[in-house]
Amino acid sequence: MKVWFWQLIISPHMANLASELAEFGVEVCYVAHEEMSPDRRAQGWEAPSLGKATVKLIPTEADALTLANLAPEDVVHICQGIRGNGVVSAAQSVLRKLSRKQIVVMETVDDHGFVGYLKRLVYSRLFKTAEAGLLGVLATGANTAEWVAARGVNRDKIFPFAYFLPEAVPAEVSAEAKSSRFRFIFVGQFIERKRLDLLIDALGALRESHDFLLTVVGSGPLEQKLRERAESELPDRIDWIGSLPMTQVRKEMKAADCLVLPSRHDGWGAVVSEALMSGTPAIVSDGCGAAAVVEASGEGGVFRSGEIYALRQMLTERVGRGKVLEAERKTLSDWATCLAVPMGAQYLINIIAHLDGENKDLPKPNVPWFSTFDRKI
Repeated sequence: MKVWFWQLIISPHMANLASELAEFGVEVCYVAHEEMSPDRRAQGWEAPSLGKATVKLIPTEADALTLANLAPEDVVHICQGIRGNGVVSAAQSVLRKLSRKQIVVMETVDDHGFVGYLKRLVYSRLFKTAEAGLLGVLATGANTAEWVAARGVNRDKIFPFAYFLPEAVPAEVSAEAKSSRFRFIFVGQFIERKRLDLLIDALGALRESHDFLLTVVGSGPLEQKLRERAESELPDRIDWIGSLPMTQVRKEMKAADCLVLPSRHDGWGAVVSEALMSGTPAIVSDGCGAAAVVEASGEGGVFRSGEIYALRQMLTERVGRGKVLEAERKTLSDWATCLAVPMGAQYLINIIAHLDGENKDLPKPNVPWFSTFDRKI
């Protein structure tokens, strides 16, 4: 089996999967426009090692076109999206002309309002154009599989997918985490879409009745406004950590009792996978693609995006249950191994074998995070 990944950066969310795939004996080539984008680097992202996989950089569109033309005929190409992805889109156009086999990775699309209506039209046209060489779609996000099917893609080609991450490394729990004070955590950019303001307001209503601390990891253009809001709503209740390397984020997750991601929209929300793998329950909006695994985990909860009362109710219920016990944390982290890269790599191998191998007549591979409950999509 030969697989080429086409991505804009060496993203930890895909590179770790590619590296694990190579460990399974697959011949893997990871193609990227650049090693890491400046904005992601500022957020603490680091390009991981690709291990046994080959890495090729395509700084220009000409490089992308040349490499796509040179790709062997028997390669399965796993491409980032199907629209507006620069050099990756350029390579995809060549792959279509050469009738090469493509699997597209799709995150949840923000299709609110009139712009969303136009997006639905555009994606329907793009999928129609790509139909002949489209082997399958890895639908990353709670509602993405249904959304892609509504754009005219055959359901047999659609597979629910996730951000699969390295398995959690045991972290030393801080003295604060061992205390009786409940700890919520938010990890993300300080931008409107992430709705940290909604979380601050929702927690503000709980400050008189419950003892808790909110740990905030991240940075962004709205930091000053958010700090001012927090000073009014949650005085002395927020610990502003700033941006951290991804390895350090895991330690903060382990020390928390509940992650909250109230985003208006998130294609997935990798911090949710990190939290669950650390044994930390998560509360997310239904605008987050990772809502799928939160629901499957049976912990935390999913609220309708923007609805502060629903969020407040979930926060109240969670803090009322008290701090997460170590036995509870272990049970959740053990379940969340379904989101680890070994499981993701095996799932991807099964998908490719089902689409392009001798297993085409067999049922679709089980979705890892539903297998515990004997559920399939």
